[in-house]
This record gives sequence, C-alpha cells and structure tokens, in this order.
Amino acid sequence: MEIINAIGRRKAAVARVYLRKSEGSSPSIVINGRTLEQYFPIKEIAQKVMDPVNTIEGASGFSFKINVDGGGLKGQAEAIRMGIARALCKVDADFRGPLKEKKFLTRDPREVERKKFGRRKARKISQFSKR
Repeated sequence: MEIINAIGRRKAAVARVYLRKSEGSSPSIVINGRTLEQYFPIKEIAQKVMDPVNTIEGASGFSFKINVDGGGLKGQAEAIRMGIARALCKVDADFRGPLKEKKFLTRDPREVERKKFGRRKARKISQFSKR
C-alpha cells in the first residue's frame, strides 16, 4: 500500500496528513516530528485527534505522519481530525458513513471576522456621547 495524503482545515490551521499501513496494533501518530503526547499535552485536545481512529475499529493498523501549520492548538487538533478522517475515507469507502455521521468530514466554516475601522473590534462600537 502506498502513502495516502489528505488535507484538513480549521480556522487558520492547515494539516497535511500522510497515512500508511503499519504492523503495530495501535496507530502511531507523528505531528511535526513529535509524538501526539508531546505535541498535545492536554488530553482533551489529544482526544479530538484520536476521534476518527476510535470511531473506526479497523483503523488501528495505520501510521500517520502529520504536518500542521497556523492557528492555535484547538484549531490544529480539529484540522488534524478532519485530515485523518479524509485519509481514512480514501483507504476504504465503508469508513465514510460513521465518520460523516459524527461530522468529522464537514469543514467548519467559522472564521474570525476582521476589525473594521472606527470600531473597537469587529462589531463593537465606542459608547455614544451626546455632549
């Protein structure tokens, strides 16, 4: 089996996921040259990355090499989750149903709105003063 690649995006984060078959029972995940536990020390965020693998029973025999750039930790974790889910769909089309049901294949379109001139933030206006 050759290397399968997929891209996941969330907010400003972009994750490139490379999947290949491995002999180990648990999936090995390397993110920017570091292990999953080193890159995401917070367990709740690391769990988001593992969600697609835990959803599918036969996905434990793969190894993932991931390059992620931009955004914060949560955005990067959700971008990686989307990339892993897309890569697993390329491996087997039967994986698509459970992953789509949990919305791992749906791109979250919410982005930060830009700040407008004359305002304090994107929509916040300074308090009106009559005199």
